Amino acid sequence: MTANDPVRIGRGGLTAPPVGYGAASLGNLYRALADDEWPEVVPAAWGGGIRYFDVAPHYGLGLAERRLGESLRALPRDEYIVSTKVGRLLVPQDAAGRTDIDNLFAVPADHRRVRDYSRDGVLRSIEDSLNRLGLDRIDLVLVHDPDEYEREALDGAFPALSELRDQGVIRSFGAGMNQSAMLTRFVTETDADVMMVAGRWTLLDQSAADDLLPAALARDVSVIAAAVFNSGILATDAPRRGDTFDYGPADRAVIDRAQAIREIAHRHGSTLPELAVQYPLTHPAVAAVVRGGASAAQVARNSALTDRTVADEVWVELREHGLISRSAVPARHAPAREGQPVR
Repeated sequence: MTANDPVRIGRGGLTAPPVGYGAASLGNLYRALADDEWPEVVPAAWGGGIRYFDVAPHYGLGLAERRLGESLRALPRDEYIVSTKVGRLLVPQDAAGRTDIDNLFAVPADHRRVRDYSRDGVLRSIEDSLNRLGLDRIDLVLVHDPDEYEREALDGAFPALSELRDQGVIRSFGAGMNQSAMLTRFVTETDADVMMVAGRWTLLDQSAADDLLPAALARDVSVIAAAVFNSGILATDAPRRGDTFDYGPADRAVIDRAQAIREIAHRHGSTLPELAVQYPLTHPAVAAVVRGGASAAQVARNSALTDRTVADEVWVELREHGLISRSAVPARHAPAREGQPVR
């Protein structure tokens, strides 16, 4: 099986190659993309074999959804999956010359985010997203960062999404967070079938192996791994002082760990970024990895990180040195769940 072979995502019949594109950069994450720059991003992803696109209203106050929708318009709708998120409604306001850069997006602050995990909030959010995307359907809906709103999400958002899935309005649903503990509770307390975990199942942070991954495997819930570069340190083949880890400066211990992993990768003809993208897929609960990219060149480079399969010997040596979790096994040697091919 190659990186472009489709795998099952969720239980609603969705399939896509196991590397997707996270569209936060289309919302001017950190910097504004030029008018001749952003239209090249999705075509580069498509050319690299990507057929799963993840977005959210939060990204650029709706700009990422609008740009993604425009970029997908000429592509065959039945050949790709789109996921977006609920939990943050966008309410118009006077920007008064302000930007949204405090929330990391270089866009006018012409809307404000209002947290709403109620049934009505979910329905309104999906309707607004459909309008911004210009699509006739959204395949996968994720409850976005309900950290302080767990009860509201359990009482409102999840039952609403379950109802929409039963009605055939959406195919699958779940949650997207940068913690694994609450996602694990959602796995066990709801009938969601997809969870997106950001930064907690990576080469440098394998905490999701303690709770989310075994729970998801037991309940036939697909996990999507995001932020696999841990905000920067794993994005290049030369980790060094000044790199970021979880959106802050990486300390010496983290840098040393990344360098040790790189040395083992090099001995077997691989690179650190290749390991960073492929490692999450070694666990049989993980269906896909989502990577971003703010330019066609970045997206093409990220898409190519699965072109060369990392040798099993790399994972074995990393485990022997205590650098990665012993709970995961190379997925092509693990038993597949029914209906899901082994990667």
